[in-house]
Amino acid sequence: MDQKKVHEYLVKKPLVQVTKPFAQEVDVYKVNHKMFATLAIGNDGQTNDDGEVIWWLNLKCDPDEAISLRDTFPAVIPGYHMNKRLWNTVILDGTIAQGEIERMIDNSFNLVVENMPEKDRKAIALHL
Repeated sequence: MDQKKVHEYLVKKPLVQVTKPFAQEVDVYKVNHKMFATLAIGNDGQTNDDGEVIWWLNLKCDPDEAISLRDTFPAVIPGYHMNKRLWNTVILDGTIAQGEIERMIDNSFNLVVENMPEKDRKAIALHL
């Protein structure tokens, strides 16, 4: 799954806004003003076999699942510039199936929504 497909999937979530509070190169995805993902060019300038830059996706994650994902996928590392217990970085190098990345995105979104007040959760649920 490349950066464009990831972006399209992220913005299809209900009530998502994209901001750039850190730098022009870092897209921050928020639901109801709460961050659930970031998407940026990897910090080490990696490129794929076609010479294209590899992007990094930060996602919120349950702490136990975060460790499990890191053990399962070499392209999942502790969250870059994030709380490493609660966030993972997914290196979009093509080694993780699209469905698995979408599942991780869904989990991140849901974790953030679950911690919102009930009226906000209900408003978001209307758009699901």
